[in-house]
Amino acid sequence: MGDLAELVRAPAALSVPGDVLVGAATSGTLGRRTPGLAAASVCLYLAGMAANDWADREVDAVERPQRPIPSGRVSPNTALGLAAGLTAAGLGLAAWAGGRRAVAVAAPLAGAVWVYDLVAKNSPAGPAAMAACRGLDVLLGACGGSVRRALPAAATVAAHTYTVTALSRREMAGADRRLPVATLAGTLAVAATAAGANQAKGWRALLPVALAGLYLNHYGRPQVRAARRPDAPQVRAAVGSGITGLPTLQAALTARHGASLVALVLTAAAPLARRLARRISPT
Repeated sequence: MGDLAELVRAPAALSVPGDVLVGAATSGTLGRRTPGLAAASVCLYLAGMAANDWADREVDAVERPQRPIPSGRVSPNTALGLAAGLTAAGLGLAAWAGGRRAVAVAAPLAGAVWVYDLVAKNSPAGPAAMAACRGLDVLLGACGGSVRRALPAAATVAAHTYTVTALSRREMAGADRRLPVATLAGTLAVAATAAGANQAKGWRALLPVALAGLYLNHYGRPQVRAARRPDAPQVRAAVGSGITGLPTLQAALTARHGASLVALVLTAAAPLARRLARRISPT
């Protein structure tokens, strides 16, 4: 089980339910269907991680020989079968929790995940393809209400994902200094959007601003260090911070749309993700 957890980068899965919660909060549909949609989202995410390592098994044999497949701890057929099974489980859970409207989003999401892993990842379209996956994940949470209302939040999460993916492409070889500078500019814009005006009063009005500040501190500082010294370890650290910092961004977005209690739960998930990331790398 430990080898499979490493294969699917289990700690990163803590960043996934928040996508659905953001979509549900922005569309006004937080309710009994939301946990099932979140479970579907997690399955599709883990499927993508398993398919990613299956597709990269030859590259990993050279660059990351310690990964489960090249080290022989997990066979390629097991990884591929796990990816297919988790995809089917994700679609089934979406249908059970949200019916046809959920499947109408989950099916393109599953397709986008596989297209990214098998086709787009190593192309110039890679960051945009991964960003699209996360944006669709937010819209999955909104499928029970107005998907249009969730589009700005989906775009914000997608923009964050674009920066993380762009950095991740250089986590083994290091980057040109201009890359972390550019992603940091994107992160500043994402944080400003998440902290935007809302109609709440008192501490509820301040909560999105505070959470956006925490997000910017957690993800922005490693990018500053990577801009100063853009070698592989610094870039890899920035990528890890982008993954484990996503729940705080999701919390800011949900708080901005009135779901303060959900926002606080998501905020609590961020330290847990960082703790688990010390045991199993999320990148």
